Amino acid sequence: MSSEELVRTALYEEHLALGANIVDFHGFELPIWYSNIKDEHLATRSGAGMFDVSHMGTFRFTGPRVKQWLESIATQKVTAISAGRCAYTHFLDNDGYIIDDMIFAVVSEQEILGVPNASMIDVMWQWFGENLPKDKSVIIEDLSPTTSIIALQGPAAKQLISSVIGSNNHVSRFGWQRIKSNQLNVTGWIQGTGYTGESGYEVFIPNSEAGVLWRALINAGATPVGLGARDTLRLEKGYLLSGVDFCWPQLSEATEFLARDSWETNVPFGLDMNHDFIGKSKLESHDSSDARWWGVKYTEKGPLPRPGKAVASLAGDIIGKLSSGAPSPSLDNVG
Repeated sequence: MSSEELVRTALYEEHLALGANIVDFHGFELPIWYSNIKDEHLATRSGAGMFDVSHMGTFRFTGPRVKQWLESIATQKVTAISAGRCAYTHFLDNDGYIIDDMIFAVVSEQEILGVPNASMIDVMWQWFGENLPKDKSVIIEDLSPTTSIIALQGPAAKQLISSVIGSNNHVSRFGWQRIKSNQLNVTGWIQGTGYTGESGYEVFIPNSEAGVLWRALINAGATPVGLGARDTLRLEKGYLLSGVDFCWPQLSEATEFLARDSWETNVPFGLDMNHDFIGKSKLESHDSSDARWWGVKYTEKGPLPRPGKAVASLAGDIIGKLSSGAPSPSLDNVG
């Protein structure tokens, strides 16, 4: 995707109709907020927030040994994930640095669906292509241009999804299934994943059907939520953001500080050392005393710490830098 072209998702007109404030996010025109970040954040925590995350990629991997192949390049033990389940993983380069993270779904022993980050779609497409089996036994398809993704998150998400497309389309956390027959006649698949720390769903649907589902969920009581609250929600949970909390050193925007491996992110899942994968040898030689990524709650009065600011010890020594920072609406910290 060139730096000049801006992509509009299939829901762009829906956002305008709701009065959204639109911004350029990695080449996509997306809402930063509809009403305001605080209200949208709290609506997700107390009810059901709905997000257009169609800027994320959608890849399909198929082949008779696709699970074994993906396991050979991913930090997750893919062969241990059964059909109808999702999992989180990192992909590392030969030096052990994170290229990107990804949620993937095991459809069957021969098919896997993956969701690369928006800014990394082209990078991951090329990297996967370079690491495909030489015998061409695995095929990769980019479904991103024809697929919309609607996330519904919050304690009321199950009630809303059941009322709109039926309780038979509920999936548990990290579950996956194809969308079953429903009153809206929408198709695609649904998975129990998200980026907010709340229970909920991500629905993958053809672009032509996205508006139907979006409007039905609005009418059922979902609150549209923009990128601003999506960021504060993920920060409260402690989720990392690709390109912000870690960045592949080979990218032009990377800095030495953001070049991280899986140990340094301190993420408690997605890393299984009981199998071989690209970058594993570097992780095995990693000094456990090296710096790691940590979440910190700042309770002092005054200006909030912002990304890039130095972190000092009580003795005044610089011990790190802040990669992400924002107010916490849930703690009523909105300064």
